[in-house]
Amino acid sequence: MQPNRGSAGQFMEQHLQHPIFSKLSKLADKSGVQAYAIGGFVRDIFLKRLSKDIDILVIGNGIEFAEAAGNKLNVKVSVFKNFGTAMLRYDGLEVEFVGARKESYRSESRKPIVEDGTLEDDQRRRDFTINAMAIGLNKENFGQLLDPFNGIADLESKLIRTPLNPEETFSDDPLRMMRAIRFAAQLGFDIDSAALNAISSTKERIKIVSQERITDELNKLILSPKPSVGFNYLFDTGLLKLIFPQMCDLYGVEIIKGKGHKDNFYHTLQVLDNICETTEDLWLRWAAILHDIAKPATKRFEPGHGWTFHGHEDKGARMVPKIFAQLKLPLNEHMKFVLKMVQLHLRPIVLAQDIVTDSAVRRLLFDAGEDIESLMKLCHADVTTKNEYKVKKYRNNFELVKQKLKDVEERDQLRNWQPPISGQDIMEAFGIPAGKEVGIIKTHIREAILEGDIANDREQAYRFMLVKGKEIGLNPVSETPKNVR
Repeated sequence: MQPNRGSAGQFMEQHLQHPIFSKLSKLADKSGVQAYAIGGFVRDIFLKRLSKDIDILVIGNGIEFAEAAGNKLNVKVSVFKNFGTAMLRYDGLEVEFVGARKESYRSESRKPIVEDGTLEDDQRRRDFTINAMAIGLNKENFGQLLDPFNGIADLESKLIRTPLNPEETFSDDPLRMMRAIRFAAQLGFDIDSAALNAISSTKERIKIVSQERITDELNKLILSPKPSVGFNYLFDTGLLKLIFPQMCDLYGVEIIKGKGHKDNFYHTLQVLDNICETTEDLWLRWAAILHDIAKPATKRFEPGHGWTFHGHEDKGARMVPKIFAQLKLPLNEHMKFVLKMVQLHLRPIVLAQDIVTDSAVRRLLFDAGEDIESLMKLCHADVTTKNEYKVKKYRNNFELVKQKLKDVEERDQLRNWQPPISGQDIMEAFGIPAGKEVGIIKTHIREAILEGDIANDREQAYRFMLVKGKEIGLNPVSETPKNVR
């Protein structure tokens, strides 16, 4: 069967107004090669999304054509010989060139055996129909849409579908399973039922893909407008169990003596969607995913009380570095931020339930530091009850907590707190070397400030230091504080 070439007379010159297209068109004709815009740039025209990335397909040597384009445009060309591609930047656009190819795969690898191919060969190897559309750039077909697999209809139907048999497509390149799910979440599309069944039956092939590539797709999914769409697909197809088993452990409800707990998997997805309404920060979204990750390990049934998850925030924080290492996420300040959010996520909720004391607020500010706003966003998102009274109560109390945080911070300046008295100050005041006495006095000073017994002030802290030093048998060299501000 001949592929559908797109609707007769369907030309798209109006979308090729940028000067680079006319320059590439003249160069293609002069060089005697066929060239096409293909893939995401074409798809995004129909989605009415501005695209700064353009893929150019050349029937022939893509790298040679890219180098000729670089000379004509007077820009540098980056060549990636291992991938058979080249890239240049021109007038705010990033343009990648590749020669048309056909591919075959070995069962144990996702690296294809690549041969030169035709336009049709190249479109057949594409992951999805919506990414297989091309627009001609030569004079004879400038602006003509070539849509052999009816990608336009799938865009209109909001459907993710593969050009060929989906089991073959996913087995050849298993990362496409992740990409299908990521596109569904990003675009708000459904996945074709045949493709969805193929993901379920081919899921084990994901094991041949590097963790870095899997996590890159996972992060893109997490940054989508409604990540729960993608995570539900991952869970239902069985992929999630293979790539992130700890998250699957959250699933399910256990009932003892008529008492059940909430399903922490779907609760986590709701918290994630909630946080996405207030932030595009990938790492705060990861904090939402991991905030209850230790609930399965800390779940207990207490007769007369019900289900408890005591200490899940502490155990969850300890799990964060291991999960980041497992998923090849960065073990840097981003990991430390997520760990802190998991560790502290119950604190504002507890404050919102009880009478808010200045001491509790000071301690929260001390522990959260500059991340206090992020923590409050996470706690807002964590309210998923359908009881309107409880929602209103929590949110009203959260507003009180936020105001209290503001008031205490303005007065006591505890965010990213630095002690007004250093260890060196203590050693000089009592003429002692470094040791446990220094640590004891520093702890007393910190606790006194957090409890509100003394102000966050060097002079008051120095006087307090002298008192505490004498209490543990130290004699001051001088009772006159140095460098009092």
